[in-house]
Amino acid sequence: MAEVTKTMTDAGRAVGRLIKTIEGEERLDKLAQPLMGFIQKLVPEGPVRDLLHGVPLGHPAHPFLVQFPLGAWTSANVLDLIPGGWIPATALVGVGTAAAIPAAAAGAVDFAAAHPEQQRVGLVHWASVATAGTLYGASFVARISGNKKAGKRLAFAGLVAASVGGYLGGHLAYRQAMGANHAEHVPHLTPEGWHDLGLLTELPERQLRQRLVGATPVVLYRDGERVLALADTCSHLSGPLHEGELSEDPELGPCVTCPWHSSVFALEDGAVVHGPATAPQPRFRTRIENGHVEVSLA
Repeated sequence: MAEVTKTMTDAGRAVGRLIKTIEGEERLDKLAQPLMGFIQKLVPEGPVRDLLHGVPLGHPAHPFLVQFPLGAWTSANVLDLIPGGWIPATALVGVGTAAAIPAAAAGAVDFAAAHPEQQRVGLVHWASVATAGTLYGASFVARISGNKKAGKRLAFAGLVAASVGGYLGGHLAYRQAMGANHAEHVPHLTPEGWHDLGLLTELPERQLRQRLVGATPVVLYRDGERVLALADTCSHLSGPLHEGELSEDPELGPCVTCPWHSSVFALEDGAVVHGPATAPQPRFRTRIENGHVEVSLA
């Protein structure tokens, strides 16, 4: 047992070193940058891109969508091992291949709004899942052509490629925090109660300014005697919102666009107006006491 554990540990470390090499491989940027530009042109800012990011869901759509092709494909592989499972397995291979299209589209728009290190791993992830989709698609063609042996072999080769892609997808989500809410820590680390952030007159009208509540950066926006306040760390990938651009939405009021990946938030309540962010910004209540601006986590 100890020998098995050591072997698995060594294998895990080797894989970790390989992925670390991929993260730092700047030559992959020559592929990633043109691909990012192509995706952004193919799916411009708007409701379609927001839907693919998962803005209406409140979290990324890609992990939700990938369960359909992966579930169908894996079930087909199991059925291929069971007598009488050929017909349902063939149907599942076809369903999984079709379901991979929207999952891939959601992953692509997320890829186009990621850090370089994430995009490098994302390229290898994409190559793995594209290989899996191609193999399962070829398996489906072989199956409906009556070639059972080729159909099964191609499907199991697709399973290997999908497993590699799934591992890399897990690394992107859990190690590199792609798709995670990067403002989730704010309610847990912000001190309770009201906090003095200085004189109201020190805040310029209709501009963004950063202040600290304990160790939590807060972005402030003043409109006359009224002050709006949100967590300054963008929920998408931690961009500094106080360095972003202001805009005015006819329904939502003043909004801020993150300078890193162009997520848009309503300053009134932190709601996501446009992705790639899917989680709203934590909001702070504000009040004016003796000419001083005070805030408290809402």
